[in-house]
Amino acid sequence: MVTTPLTFGLHGLAVAVPIVESGQKNTDKTVVFHIGAQSLGSALAVFGQQAGYQMTADGTLTRGVATQGVSGRMPVVDGLRHLLAGTGLSYMAKGSDAFVIVKNGSAITLGPVRVGGTLGHEDPRGPGVGYVAQSSFSGTKTDTPITEIPGSIYVVTKQQMLDQQVQNLAEALRYTPGIYAEGMGQQTNGAAAGFGGGTFIQRGFSSSQFIDGMISNSQVALDPSFIERVETINGPSSVMYGQAAPGGIINETLKRPTETPLRSVSVGFGNWNRYQATFDVSDKVNASGSVKYRIAGIGVTQDTQTDYVGYRRVGISPSISWKIDDKTDLTLIGNYVYTPQDGAYSSYLPAVGTLFPGKYGRLPRNLFMGEPGWNNHKESGGLFEYLFSHRFNSHLTFQQTFRYEASKTNFSYVYTKYGALDADGVTQPRVAFAVPNTTRTASLDSRLAGNFRTGEVKHTAIAGVDFWDYHSNGQYYRSAANSLNIYDPVYGEFVPHFGYPGMGSANATSWSWFGRNTYDQVGVYFQDQIKYKGLTVTLGGRQDWYSQYSWSQSNFPYTGRSSTTQSPFSTQAFTWRAGATYEFAFGLAPYFSYATSFQPQTGTDMEGHAFKPTQGKQYEAGLKYKPIGFDGLFTASAFHIDQTNVLTSDPQNPGYSIQTGQMTSQGFEVSAQANVTRNLRFLASYTYDDVRYSKSTDTTVPYYYDPTSNQAGYHMYAGAAVPLQGKYANAVPRNMTSMFINYALPEGRLRGLELNFGTRYVGWTYGNTANSFKVPAFILFDTGARYDFGKASPVLKGLVGQVTISNLSNAYYVTSCGTAQCYIGQGRRVYGNLTYNW
Repeated sequence: MVTTPLTFGLHGLAVAVPIVESGQKNTDKTVVFHIGAQSLGSALAVFGQQAGYQMTADGTLTRGVATQGVSGRMPVVDGLRHLLAGTGLSYMAKGSDAFVIVKNGSAITLGPVRVGGTLGHEDPRGPGVGYVAQSSFSGTKTDTPITEIPGSIYVVTKQQMLDQQVQNLAEALRYTPGIYAEGMGQQTNGAAAGFGGGTFIQRGFSSSQFIDGMISNSQVALDPSFIERVETINGPSSVMYGQAAPGGIINETLKRPTETPLRSVSVGFGNWNRYQATFDVSDKVNASGSVKYRIAGIGVTQDTQTDYVGYRRVGISPSISWKIDDKTDLTLIGNYVYTPQDGAYSSYLPAVGTLFPGKYGRLPRNLFMGEPGWNNHKESGGLFEYLFSHRFNSHLTFQQTFRYEASKTNFSYVYTKYGALDADGVTQPRVAFAVPNTTRTASLDSRLAGNFRTGEVKHTAIAGVDFWDYHSNGQYYRSAANSLNIYDPVYGEFVPHFGYPGMGSANATSWSWFGRNTYDQVGVYFQDQIKYKGLTVTLGGRQDWYSQYSWSQSNFPYTGRSSTTQSPFSTQAFTWRAGATYEFAFGLAPYFSYATSFQPQTGTDMEGHAFKPTQGKQYEAGLKYKPIGFDGLFTASAFHIDQTNVLTSDPQNPGYSIQTGQMTSQGFEVSAQANVTRNLRFLASYTYDDVRYSKSTDTTVPYYYDPTSNQAGYHMYAGAAVPLQGKYANAVPRNMTSMFINYALPEGRLRGLELNFGTRYVGWTYGNTANSFKVPAFILFDTGARYDFGKASPVLKGLVGQVTISNLSNAYYVTSCGTAQCYIGQGRRVYGNLTYNW
């Protein structure tokens, strides 16, 4: 007799199944259920999680079947009867820990047949359903309902990314609470420069980016065509991931083979001469479906809103999954992209002429401060990843993930020199750089996951070890560059002077740097999720050992001086987390947690003692609400984060640092994600974040603008240095709010048409750390439409057209500033595509 369970998604496979009562589980125990109206397949998955049973069914039985759900405390079998009421289906017990879904009155027996597939519940690494994800793997490294995680987890589902037609990670995160995705260097030119890069501000700190749960240091950004979902964990996450910023991490999940066949091709077009083609195909390799494949690809070419800056990319991502046997799974994923022009343009514009009135008016968004033919970002990169899982028995599972990444970049650019305009109000000094670099990273995460009970208490425990090894080999050349008239730019006069000996004073800033860096991290971690009735207590700890070796050589040819440094460094840190969540029968789950994080620092103090890692410490309390009978998730959280051990000036020994500095971030977030009806999807969020330098001995120089002053004219001037302590962090909005809605018109003459609309508000920010001027708030509008041509004619089945417009009003806005320069936001972007699915 074969004991492999049938799975969801077998598409009508006729199989005889013998039901053997080999043991009796306590099916009359009472369980608190809160499962809303939804598709029966996803509801059975949630039921299995809440009841602690394995639920299996033929996919043809559940396809297109909905349930009204079940709520309240009741015996397991009564809950399952309520869940199946009105569906025409019933159940049979299989062994001691599973139910098989059958037709009413059916008796099924199992012959000698091997059935492949996976459990038919919502995959915590999958695309999600609509705008709502039920569970997450990122928050705990276990398949856990989001309502049981004592922290803030937000999921950007595949449907949301499709509705908004996102072209990079910044656009995917626009509607996520706690994250400012359009700050320093983000979306300053309308480029679609891959799926990552730049700096994201998460709860007031720079984010750390991960791929499939392991830190990514590749210089090449992933493309949205290869991403299944994006999750953000707001707050310290080192207990599971090692070194990470206290504000949180962003975890991107790569596409992998699907349970049902997938065939999709698309062609796209947009303003700035964008043309794009993609394909995404997934199917089984063998008859049983134990081996499946998926391959996705993209080719894109586009100019940008900045003159002389383009984006060109081709990429491919193949993957294959093999269900080796009933207990063993292996998935292999590859990814490669070649980007001869990555669309990045990080050069800021003067604050005078963008944020403040300029001598001859406002500067246009397309102003290019570089040199045509010189400014270019070339990059190529690839990765290989495998995910392995073996279940020893119903209680113990071994899981392992490995990834190897390699990237090669060659950046050359002329851009705005740090500082203000010249006194004439039109001349902007510039500087040139050339930065070739290669990187390679190897990561390995191995863990044992166990499920067991101690009386009425259920434990989900993991213990693991991960390893991360990073190497980079880079060069950095700097040269002086000629100034540019911002109102009448004349290009072609730039002559690079990289490495020239005996240069004159005009080129005295030219120098070169060569460096090799090696970073290694080993971490050992454990976690136990202890569940008793509605209470879940999560406890975890981690010990990390970190080492770094850096070699660099700097050359200053105009003086004939050079220097070589070697910096071996090692440190260790212990981080932990504790939290509790209580789920009421009606769907409300209050929680509280304390978590820590660490980030290494290099260098020594006056006495030669190595600096300790910075330490992040967060208190968080919140509410999560998943209403009974409604497919939505509502959250609210309040947090307080202190980052300690921050380097600050040593007042007794100028030129040295001490670790008495501190950054503090405190605020709250609220969000709503809902599939309100079959035709209506909805997102909304609000963030308040107060971030300041709570302890510091440093000073900072303020810059001022005063057009009536003889000193200022049409430029900014520096004031006297002021203490940094007590100042607010620049480029961090105190207030952000957003809303997005997608509506499919009901049956009728316009059947097949969907419309969406979104709005994003970003409050004012300080323009520099001295808080001497502010960047005004702005509000943006996004809209779009999709039409399924198959609803109009069966001949056109599978053909879908879509168009989206971001920044509908083409508002001119400043995203952030630093000292006397600012970043300009993306203008109106129009993008449309035609997709054919079969």
